[in-house]
Amino acid sequence: MMVFVGLLSNSFAQNSEAIIGKWYNTEKDAQVEIFKEGGKFFGKIVWLQDPTENGKPKVDKNNSDTGKRQRPIMGMKLLNDFEYKGGSWENGTIYDPKNGKTYSCIIKKKNEKTLEVRGYVGVSLIGRTVEWTRAE
Repeated sequence: MMVFVGLLSNSFAQNSEAIIGKWYNTEKDAQVEIFKEGGKFFGKIVWLQDPTENGKPKVDKNNSDTGKRQRPIMGMKLLNDFEYKGGSWENGTIYDPKNGKTYSCIIKKKNEKTLEVRGYVGVSLIGRTVEWTRAE
């Protein structure tokens, strides 16, 4: 019986960490590295197809918080505070530097190479789902 319990908990640990790694966004113009820190999952931008604008690093110019508009996009945390719950990563937020808004978010693994990332305001029925692909 103990062996079975050990195998079961091991498979859950592997499942919860299945999103760790580098992923391309839908447009393939950015790469996000998802990592685990303190039992929760986060993601930061580690590559941009066009990292500069007018010869300078791209900054968070659309942020509603004027104090954050000069922070670089490269290295920015987009995904924050996700918890693994039975096959999906929930209770986290996703920040969209293209419009400067933060959304509630659920991430599900479609298959080994694809994540479904759903950002929404209020209830998850009203939102948008995009697919991210694993970077090789």
